[in-house]
Amino acid sequence: MKLVIGIDIGTASTKGVLVDPASDGEILASTRRDHEMSLPQRGWAEMDADAVWYREIVDILGELAPQADECVGEIAGVCISGMGPCVVQADGDLVPRTPAVLYGIDGRATREITWMTEQLGADTILERCGKELSSQAVGPKIKWLVDNTDGRADDRWYGCHTYVLARLGARWVLDHHTASQCDPLYDIAKQDWATDLAEKVLPGTPLPELVWPGDVVGEISDDAARETGVPAGTPLVCGTVDAWAEAFSAGARKPGDLMLMYGSTLFFVQFLEGMPIREGLWTTSGVERGTHTLAAGMSTSGSLTQWVQKLTGDAPFEKLVDEAGHTPPGSDGLVTLPYFAGERSPIFDLEARGMFLGLTLKHTRGHMFRSVYEGIACGIRQIVDMLSDADTPAKRVFAVGGGTQGGLWTQIVSDVTGLEQIVPATTLGASYGDALLAAIGTGLVPPETGWATADRTVRPDETHRETYEKLFAIYDSLYPATKEQMHALGEL
Repeated sequence: MKLVIGIDIGTASTKGVLVDPASDGEILASTRRDHEMSLPQRGWAEMDADAVWYREIVDILGELAPQADECVGEIAGVCISGMGPCVVQADGDLVPRTPAVLYGIDGRATREITWMTEQLGADTILERCGKELSSQAVGPKIKWLVDNTDGRADDRWYGCHTYVLARLGARWVLDHHTASQCDPLYDIAKQDWATDLAEKVLPGTPLPELVWPGDVVGEISDDAARETGVPAGTPLVCGTVDAWAEAFSAGARKPGDLMLMYGSTLFFVQFLEGMPIREGLWTTSGVERGTHTLAAGMSTSGSLTQWVQKLTGDAPFEKLVDEAGHTPPGSDGLVTLPYFAGERSPIFDLEARGMFLGLTLKHTRGHMFRSVYEGIACGIRQIVDMLSDADTPAKRVFAVGGGTQGGLWTQIVSDVTGLEQIVPATTLGASYGDALLAAIGTGLVPPETGWATADRTVRPDETHRETYEKLFAIYDSLYPATKEQMHALGEL
């Protein structure tokens, strides 16, 4: 019996699954390791690529490999995805020079963003790369590392998953999707490195080999086999950024499919017929060869609910959801602006600040918890309205991630946005998509294979429409009305 392993490195945990491709993706075992990011100073978000990323992968492989033996199975492929786009700079022995710099929640490279935009021109960057430079872009982060660390000319840079793959025995590669978030280094129309732009802003910086997420990029080395228990020679499949692997796991692969990923942050991936470029959105390469997607991301979602949980006494999550569920729509006149870690889409403002507006002495933690759900839902509606202007409007919406469990949050999102959402039966997420990529990449199943089945469809409650129309109008006006004050508070 040939089995595959999929592993995803997320913001709050690393998850792994052992899957039997011959049984329509039956999950034989799963495991996870929890971790936290480091916030060493204002605007920075980091993680230790060796102690967290690699060591957790070693632990998970070491746990799953014996379970494959117990099933009398052979591990035929391993695929890894990771949060992204992140970047880690490492020497020739794959020792990181510094902690890894995380995705758009790390805003240290603001000067580099400004400088690159001036050097290349905003219009050129948008036309060639598919999006404006923002804290999400990898290019400015690489320049910051080049200018602020003691690196050498022969140092290489890696994404989250490709660093771990290299440690396990893979070539120095980057998948096309992750590369398409390495602005301004990738040409979105040509789906290749924009070497002319790269040479202007990062002269002499080497660029990795481009592959697609389902490509085999190496084998488990002898050293990695000793550490993990996975046999040497086991194929390694590249993988990609977690949100795209999760979309793949949910069955969102056709033009008009939109995935909402409810995690520590909120992420959107919409699959396209063509290649539209929209200000405020990210045009990227997709998971499958030659495809394109539109994407957007909010900086806080599940992380904000966890903050409220701790702030209000660390009550069990189920109790908070129950209290929020018994709170009326609109939270008795309370609205939350969820910019507690700045914001990516749709405003791209790292200096934005969170807000509870309308608090009174009668409000309870149930009101606050529901209001957070409603505020995030209003942010989702803003982005969905932008996505609806694309050449390929959303036809099917897939809701994935841990935030779909319990049902209240997804129901509020449907009520605020008017969207129907398909919730898959398997919610393990990106690691399950990695297992599917491993099975396809190693030839165990045909490329068109999908393992997703629907668990339920969440439909809007029309009796809440009027309340949420009023709430959204208030929400929509808050940032423009308070931006100046937010920035002034940030200076304090």
